[in-house]
Amino acid sequence: MSTGMQEPPVAARLLSRREGAVLVLTLSNPAARNAMHPLLYRTATALLREAANDRTVRAIVLTGEGGHFCGGGDVKRLADQRQRPREEQLGHLDALHDWVMAMHDAPQPVIAAVEGAAAGGGFSVCLGCDLIVAAEDAKFVMSYVRLALSPDGGGSDSLARALPPQAALELLLEGGVCSAGRLQGWGVVNRVVPHGEAFATALAWAQQLAAGPFDAQARIKQLVHAARGRSRRAQLDAERDAFVESLYSDECGAGLEAFLSARGRART
Repeated sequence: MSTGMQEPPVAARLLSRREGAVLVLTLSNPAARNAMHPLLYRTATALLREAANDRTVRAIVLTGEGGHFCGGGDVKRLADQRQRPREEQLGHLDALHDWVMAMHDAPQPVIAAVEGAAAGGGFSVCLGCDLIVAAEDAKFVMSYVRLALSPDGGGSDSLARALPPQAALELLLEGGVCSAGRLQGWGVVNRVVPHGEAFATALAWAQQLAAGPFDAQARIKQLVHAARGRSRRAQLDAERDAFVESLYSDECGAGLEAFLSARGRART
């Protein structure tokens, strides 16, 4: 169904480059604090699904161009969207959620590098990453409620999993700014670094992880993400199966041999 309205040119892009074994994805729309667009969601999903099947990609960093991570969705586009069919917006949100699930499903660790603002959908996407590095002056805000909106991009799910209900509701109901330091205190942000150093720190961390055992790291990520939806017994069974798969892998064989050899040299 068409309303006859013309879509404006899309400024939001997702840039992709390799830094050795690390895939760097950069949200690029700096004139609008890297505000996102549904076409960007689909690009992100495609790149992540491709990376998930590429064993030369060992870690992924998501960052923003310029001084900000991501200011969320384009508010003007959302206002215009109200004149378009609801089914169209449902499709856009499905595309955003496909992106978040692609990060979740990727075997590689995904690290967010946050400078400046991570607001609304930008905060949700950041929370969808496995690890977060933030500049000390970065600002996180679940700004949906300011527009009489509820969250998308998994924001409510991520916060409910990471925080007590009171803390999650404070962020979502007030829509106020939260500092990187406070989120680190809650265990949501992993590392807080000086202004301008978030990407370099995230990339160095990604390169460190990229040197680790691919399959074992993938199993660890899968176990952690699945744990909250399982009973204790189911999680123990999953850990058992993953451990045995890892033990009989070539990666583990090499690792055990290197460890035992090093220990033997230390004793002589």
